[in-house]
Amino acid sequence: MKKIKLPFSGVPARLDVFLTGSGENYSRSFARKLIESGMATVNGLTKKPSFLLADGDLVEVTVPEAGSEQGGFEDLVLYEDDSLMAVRKPAGVAVHPNSANWEVNPKAALLGEPTLVSMIYSARPKMAAGGLERLGLVHRLDRDTSGLMLLAKTPEMQDALKEGFRERLMEKTYIGAVAGIPAKRTGLIDAPIGRASGFKKIKVWEFGREAVTEYTVKEKGKNCALLHIHPMTGRTNQIRIHLAHIGHPIIGDKLYGGPDAPRMLLHSFSLVFSHPATGKETRLEAPVPEDFKQAWKLVKNR
Repeated sequence: MKKIKLPFSGVPARLDVFLTGSGENYSRSFARKLIESGMATVNGLTKKPSFLLADGDLVEVTVPEAGSEQGGFEDLVLYEDDSLMAVRKPAGVAVHPNSANWEVNPKAALLGEPTLVSMIYSARPKMAAGGLERLGLVHRLDRDTSGLMLLAKTPEMQDALKEGFRERLMEKTYIGAVAGIPAKRTGLIDAPIGRASGFKKIKVWEFGREAVTEYTVKEKGKNCALLHIHPMTGRTNQIRIHLAHIGHPIIGDKLYGGPDAPRMLLHSFSLVFSHPATGKETRLEAPVPEDFKQAWKLVKNR
């Protein structure tokens, strides 16, 4: 933790406004979070964000720093070269905090529960510098989805990888377990996805954006199946929405009606793409984690 002392002088001002303009690169919402969590005090006392500072008050801020508090990132690295890395995200870990404060000040990611972003910043603080946006993120996975993610290490690679995903140049394969057994071994789901007015949940919607998913049945259980899934587009929750739409929701997917399971059985398994720096075809894989295997064993014969 790092402690910062900020003496106040002048015309009375709100505590959150003072912190925002203190030169520490705090957004207003990040400043409020520091205050409400007791990490920003006035003369040693906890105050509300609206507290009016008076001449001579001392504001002390304790902010988390990169270090061992949110370790474990290096254990997640599957591949790394000079310009990019591949990591395996565990199920149950969000990619980044809900609040966008961390995009302005990466230290904000260290407040609250651990996320992939907080682990990156703690282990690799230099990735927050040098013009690299969002700590190198180029795509994301849902909190309860495990598996392979790419991270850029240079701004040039970040732009190239983002373009690769946008232009559908990345061959993505997921492994997912679904309720019921599809009638055919292979299938293609071509159904637009969007959020209709008045609905909070994204769903198949005639006025949504184009979304295409292919799948192949690889293993059958008693009343379920294990699929290899290839999303041809990259819409939010696409795989989960599409499979639920055809009556085969992902097992463990509470949002879209999947049967109960110890975890959501969806895993980002592999990416095949032309490496922007070398031009060589690159295949990266994240092995299926043990918690997925155990959950599949538990549900496939019930």
